[in-house]
Amino acid sequence: MDYGKHVFPIILILIAGFLVTAAEPYVGNNTPELAEGFEDEIIAKGFGGPTCLEWYDSETLLMCDRDEGRILKFDKNFEYTVILDGLNHPHGLHITQDYIVVSQQGELERWNRVGWDFTNKTTLVDNVPTGNHQPNAVNALENGTLLWHVGSTCNVCEEADERNAAILWVDIETSEHGIYVSGARNSFDGVLTPAGYFWTDNGRDWDGDHPPEEINILIEGENYGWPNDEPETPVPEGTIGPVATWIPHSSVNGIDYRRANSSLPGLDPSETQVTLYATVYGSWNSLIPVGHEIIQIDLKLNETTQEWESETTSFAQDLGTPLPIAIHPESGEIYYATFGQNGQLRHIS
Repeated sequence: MDYGKHVFPIILILIAGFLVTAAEPYVGNNTPELAEGFEDEIIAKGFGGPTCLEWYDSETLLMCDRDEGRILKFDKNFEYTVILDGLNHPHGLHITQDYIVVSQQGELERWNRVGWDFTNKTTLVDNVPTGNHQPNAVNALENGTLLWHVGSTCNVCEEADERNAAILWVDIETSEHGIYVSGARNSFDGVLTPAGYFWTDNGRDWDGDHPPEEINILIEGENYGWPNDEPETPVPEGTIGPVATWIPHSSVNGIDYRRANSSLPGLDPSETQVTLYATVYGSWNSLIPVGHEIIQIDLKLNETTQEWESETTSFAQDLGTPLPIAIHPESGEIYYATFGQNGQLRHIS
């Protein structure tokens, strides 16, 4: 008997089945699974690629729609208007009473603001090289200094421009800027909490189970290891290690924190503890697809050792391709968006 002619079709069927299973989260054929007592609903859809979400106030949500090159403003009924368009792959925004600042591919730009009208575009930073990754979120410290998350141009390399693989500080008024921290391969987002500024960073690909995805705490002037974080030296001498980690190559991205008024599980925020929620987009850089979830990260500062102790668990699974996340400032409920064609804005309550 010619076993080969029977075995080969079986192998093809198995491969096809694996590919269908692997692709399913990316095409929207998913049914979310949440912690007991919570529900997930679609509240708006049809976007070109949501990359950022930010609550301006309790009734106004802003979104970066990357592939359409625009910023959207949702009202309390989640009807939206376009407040900026013609942008080059927007990945983050920061809004104040006087300005809106948008992170785009290779540049950071500011518009003057009067109500919801924006004029007098000013380039704060430009000519930042892009490659494997591009600039992502832009947030602010308590003193108003901007923090701009800029990705690496490659998987593993020595960058020609020190602004890559770093978080930059930027003066919103003068456009002066510099390196706040370095050694961050692909830092997607960060959030200022009573316990400090925490941010996500995604490690190198094609190196087996190394390294895990990182949640870091921002310490000015420090280096966070990339590209010297080899498997033998995951935290190179003279660099800072993460305060929490997640599955390697799973792509931890958007991040926000649990407010004290929230019904989400976790710790009430203080200077020594905080609960973070982060999206995990997923990656094909593994035999079995991982991610497609929202994780809960509980952090407590050990006041004796001055080190952060963490517990990270999966809060919601099978979410497709979650990318940005924003917790409502009053209700404490989760809003997130899935990236890709027909991107969706979703609500966990």
